[in-house]
Amino acid sequence: MLPRSPWRTRGAARLIVAAVAALVLAAAVPAAAEPSDQPGGTSGVLDSRALDELQRRAAEVQGELQAQQVEVVAARDALTQAEQAVADAQKVVDAAQGELSGYQRVVAGYASALYRDGGSLTPLTLLLSGGDPGDVLSAMGFLDVVDAHAADVIGAAEAMRQAALVEQQRATAALEQARVRKDEVAGRVAELEAAAQAVTEELDAALGDVDRQLAQLQLEQVDVNGRTAANWKAYVDQLTAAGVVPPPAAQLANAPAGLPAGLVPVAAAGGGAQRGAAQLPRQPTSLLVLPAETLTAVTTAMSALGRPYAPGTAGPESWDCGSLVQSAYGAAGISLPATQADLFAVTTPVEAAADVLPGDLVFLGNPEAGLGHVGIALDPRTMLAADGRAGAVVVRTLPADQVLGIGRPSLGQRAPVPAPGPTGGALRMECGNTVYPASYDGARAWGGYPNGLIPPSAMCSLGVAGHSLRCDAAAAYRAMSAAFATAFGAPICITDSYRTYASQVRLYGQKPSLAAVPGTSNHGWGLAVDLCGGIDHYGTAPYAWMKANAGRFGFLHPDWAEPGNGREEPWHWEYAGT
Repeated sequence: MLPRSPWRTRGAARLIVAAVAALVLAAAVPAAAEPSDQPGGTSGVLDSRALDELQRRAAEVQGELQAQQVEVVAARDALTQAEQAVADAQKVVDAAQGELSGYQRVVAGYASALYRDGGSLTPLTLLLSGGDPGDVLSAMGFLDVVDAHAADVIGAAEAMRQAALVEQQRATAALEQARVRKDEVAGRVAELEAAAQAVTEELDAALGDVDRQLAQLQLEQVDVNGRTAANWKAYVDQLTAAGVVPPPAAQLANAPAGLPAGLVPVAAAGGGAQRGAAQLPRQPTSLLVLPAETLTAVTTAMSALGRPYAPGTAGPESWDCGSLVQSAYGAAGISLPATQADLFAVTTPVEAAADVLPGDLVFLGNPEAGLGHVGIALDPRTMLAADGRAGAVVVRTLPADQVLGIGRPSLGQRAPVPAPGPTGGALRMECGNTVYPASYDGARAWGGYPNGLIPPSAMCSLGVAGHSLRCDAAAAYRAMSAAFATAFGAPICITDSYRTYASQVRLYGQKPSLAAVPGTSNHGWGLAVDLCGGIDHYGTAPYAWMKANAGRFGFLHPDWAEPGNGREEPWHWEYAGT
């Protein structure tokens, strides 16, 4: 997979014409360790029957639970409304009773004022008192009026109380119906939960199969990385053994004129000679000679193999695709930008894809998403890159149908040109991975795995109490936590990270009206964390730091968790890339 030119020579003065596709070492990598067509060497697991069955069973149970979730929410809301109606009715009854009691106290007090000698004032007592007959008649009429008015007032208050009691009975009956409905829904949920728990055994078995496949493919990827690095070292050793002192880029920039003694040009696919490279004529094959800067850059990049990918980071523990290229060539004294778009904009292009040489930058993408990746070519079939989907710096197949351009840093920089961007509303891609906007609230499916059923081998530890995330998210989290520790003297406090399907089932069983339906939690993608230590409260210094800095590491606080948006969760943060 690494450079050695097999072009035969018949004299140093003659231009050697050959295909660049032949630039491979004699000691080729065995087919079993060839890089996969997918990043990270994981394509085989995506086509496995075990994964197909895993997805089918998970989708089946998830669909049933989601359908029932509508009933769960409706029953909960109906019960809440019924409870509120009963409470409101009780308030009305209490108010009516209070009003009736008030009227009764007033009437009793008035009557008490008219009592004389321990008895009440009546028409008989008026006659026996011997008063004026006119006064007696007036007093009797007054008593009739008082009695009639009191009866009317108390009767009206009693009618209000009776109406309130009827409404209370109605509300109580509705509450009982709501409770019955809630119990019925809870019973159906319990049945579905039992089904979900039962199917988790099947899912765990299938997940075990997938994990074993993935682990094997990852071992193969490690083997590919190791063999590639060994082949590169063997090539550099060949140059040393042949007495070749790699010339500086300036001496190879104007081939065929002015090449160092003993070297001849490398043929271009369209005729003529390639700039920025030469070869040493030998039998049976010529030896490719690259600029010293290119050799240093590729050697530096090889040392990063296996390191995690994390957007916005620039080594040495983790990289993104642009920063890896910048750092590798920076070690060789060539200053380059740090993003895939800026690299595309200024790197001098190689016109024909067939002319790709080791150390060239390969820009990948598609018409919809535009530019989506940059890596360092090792030969016409292979590239080295910090890959977003693989979550690591890997050696991977160079997909010819995705090549948007090839650039050669050793030739200097061109006047900047715009990099191809997304069209038709497509999401952009960065380092081979889709970048979601901060307001994105859809399912962040990745790697072909179902939610909560991601193989352990595809996850990476956060280094805290068994917590894990997708590898790029994990690397970004560790970098963010280190920055947080610099500001506050301690790393980020975390309570929750990746949540398996089984744990989602358990949580749903405990809180069916509040917890996400199993298979839909953001935690199930390995891209969400719940934090503590002050971050779990709005307005604190740690929370303010996260709001100001988390975006630099690809983490965001989703819109739905913001104050006033219905579900206030200051502790919940999600990884969405940069």
